[in-house]
Amino acid sequence: MNEQARRRPHKPYRRPKKDPVRMLAFEVLRAVDDRDAYANLVLPPLLKKAREKDDFDARDAALATELVYGTLRRQGTYDAIIAACIDRPLREVDPPVLDVLALGAHQLLGTRIPTHAAVSASVELARVVLGDGRAKFVNAVLRKIAQDDLDTWLERVAPPYDEDAEDHLAIVHSHPRWVVSALWDSLGGGRAGIEDLLDADNERPEVTLVARPGRSTTDELFDVLGEESGLPGRWSPYAVRLAEGGEPGAIEAVREGRAGVQDEGSQLVAIALANAPLEGSDERWLDGCAGPGGKAALLAALAAERGASLLASEKQPHRARLVERALAGNPGPYQVIAADGTRPPWRPGSFDRVLVDVPCSGLGALRRRPEARWRRRPEDLEGFAPLQRGLLREALNAVRVGGVVGYATCSPHLAETRVVVDDVLKGRGGPPMEAEWLDARPLMPGVPALGDGPDVQLWPHLHGTDAMYLALLRRTA
Repeated sequence: MNEQARRRPHKPYRRPKKDPVRMLAFEVLRAVDDRDAYANLVLPPLLKKAREKDDFDARDAALATELVYGTLRRQGTYDAIIAACIDRPLREVDPPVLDVLALGAHQLLGTRIPTHAAVSASVELARVVLGDGRAKFVNAVLRKIAQDDLDTWLERVAPPYDEDAEDHLAIVHSHPRWVVSALWDSLGGGRAGIEDLLDADNERPEVTLVARPGRSTTDELFDVLGEESGLPGRWSPYAVRLAEGGEPGAIEAVREGRAGVQDEGSQLVAIALANAPLEGSDERWLDGCAGPGGKAALLAALAAERGASLLASEKQPHRARLVERALAGNPGPYQVIAADGTRPPWRPGSFDRVLVDVPCSGLGALRRRPEARWRRRPEDLEGFAPLQRGLLREALNAVRVGGVVGYATCSPHLAETRVVVDDVLKGRGGPPMEAEWLDARPLMPGVPALGDGPDVQLWPHLHGTDAMYLALLRRTA
């Protein structure tokens, strides 16, 4: 060591500063990655705890929420950019390091946070959660990312649309390629429609309330929210949309269960089944896949107005308890049971109306659960298929002749929607079922772009709802 180096004073060690907002966002991303958790379940209790400790104000909570959901939604895009900035395969980078890099990339490319602040805050986070050595790596990568804006990076890392349309859309709009392909097949049409849909998947969804009939009204909700915080629903007569920043838990009707949080697409499905034309009695309704209880609560309220009863069945006991909580206080008769809809305890032909909102891939709710797009695989659909067909077949057995079944799913994937219904009606994988299609479109009055029917597929970019699917079937024998 030369004399000058010996005389140079050592730079004192500086302890990294903990930034509570970015620490919380990192904690949520680790839970999503490590435990297959969902951000919409992990984030709220962490925010509540932070507020109770006076660590957060409203702006901190908003930033943490944006960092979590923005990073998850754009994960595919950011992974492609990060991969272009390192000299090893992305899979060889430790997941916690990738989470810090993705958080930093989102701040640089997806927010208005100044470049120097985004880099320095991310490096400080890395020092806290990864150590000084790996923080240097984070610093180097983020400085490369900071050299260009998002559009420039996309031109560099995404193939031209004309050469590989699906891969281009996958990287630019941050969806797995197989999901892009499946959505495009379901939607049909050209480039504009699929890009609008993928864009809508990456937008923060509105919070929508439902005023459960006979228990609350939209006027009551508007009175509480005021003109600045409450907006009319687009399609459902029971819907009220919250302006950004609205807090459902602060509304008395929501706390008491007289109103609830429910996407308008989900409301439309329940309303359509309730209003489907029926011959003969209309006394007994069944929700065969009732958890967690949103549709069951609306159906129970609608049934009560007509003097009908609802049986809400849910296979998982813990979800059945959620249904009980959602239905508590309903003025009409109802019952909640834990039962397997593919091995039902009720007798065939017992019901006048039946809804089965079947378990599915959840590709219709990617706005709300963006991590699901990275978690699902094409082979998952094969696992759902027997269950979906079994539930629909038993639903048709459960309804009386002349009664109506609603088959619903929060997925636009053809393998989970029309293909399932066609297979059951035509006897593929089981005996053919004697039922006819009903046109569901007139039962969603005022809703545009419902396609050729008789089934209905809702879309985020066209209707502002989750991509709910509904087929209505009348049993004929």
